[in-house]
Amino acid sequence: MHKWLCPNRTECWAARTATLMIGGNICTRSCKFCNTLSGRPGKLDTDEPRRVAESVKALGLKYAVITSVDRDDLPDYGAEHWAETIRRIRIENPQTLIEVLIPDFMGRPELIAKVMAARPNVAGHNMETVRRLTPGVRSVAQYNRSLDVLCEITRSGVMSKTGFMVGLGETCEEVEQLMDDILATGCRRLTIGQYLQPTAKHLPVSEYVTPEQFVNYRKTALDKGFKFVESGPLVRSSYHAERAFKQV
Repeated sequence: MHKWLCPNRTECWAARTATLMIGGNICTRSCKFCNTLSGRPGKLDTDEPRRVAESVKALGLKYAVITSVDRDDLPDYGAEHWAETIRRIRIENPQTLIEVLIPDFMGRPELIAKVMAARPNVAGHNMETVRRLTPGVRSVAQYNRSLDVLCEITRSGVMSKTGFMVGLGETCEEVEQLMDDILATGCRRLTIGQYLQPTAKHLPVSEYVTPEQFVNYRKTALDKGFKFVESGPLVRSSYHAERAFKQV
C-alpha cells in the first residue's frame, strides 16, 4: 500500500509523524502483496539524503520513519545510501527520532551493520507472513533470511521491530510459531494488520480477520514476551511508532 493511501495518515500527521520512502519509486522485486511499482530502477539520486533531511525539518517531524524500495541492482543494495540518509537527518534534525524499515540486503550482515552504525533509534524489518506462505507472497525475500536480519539488528544494539499481515490463509498455530521465531531473534516490538488486496493483479484476501481475533493475537503476543504490540485490521508498520518507542 502506498503511504498516501494509508488509513492512518491523518492520525500520524497529527502526532507529527510521517513515513518517507527513499531509493526511488521502482522496486527490483515484485511481491504479490505490495502495490509499489516493480521493474528496472533509474540511477540512484545521491542528493536524496540531503533533501530527505530538509523535508523532515520543513515538516517539523518529531518522529520520522524511513523506508525504501528494494535496490537489488546496486552492489551494496543501497546500504550506504541508507546510512547517509540517517546521518543527514540526524545532523539537520537532532531532536527528531528516526525509525527505519529496511530491506534484507540479501542477508549480508556487513551491510546491515553499516546501516545500524548510523544509529537510528529503531530499526524494523517485516516478516510479512508465516513460513509456509512466504514463497508465494514475497518474490525474493526468505523467511529465515528475514529472521537473520532481525538478529543482526538486535545484535547491533538498535531497538528492533517487525510486522506481519494476516488474512492470507495462515492458521492460528502458524501465527503463534511466527511469534516464537521472532522472539528468538531478540525482537520485542510487533505490528499485526489485515492484508488488503491493492489491485486485481495481487493476491486475493483469504480471510477478513475479526477485531476479536486481532485482540486475541495481541494478548497472545504479550503473553509470549513482546513488550509492545499493535494489532488491528488497519494497523500498518509505522502505526503508533512514536508511542511504541516511548513506551518501550
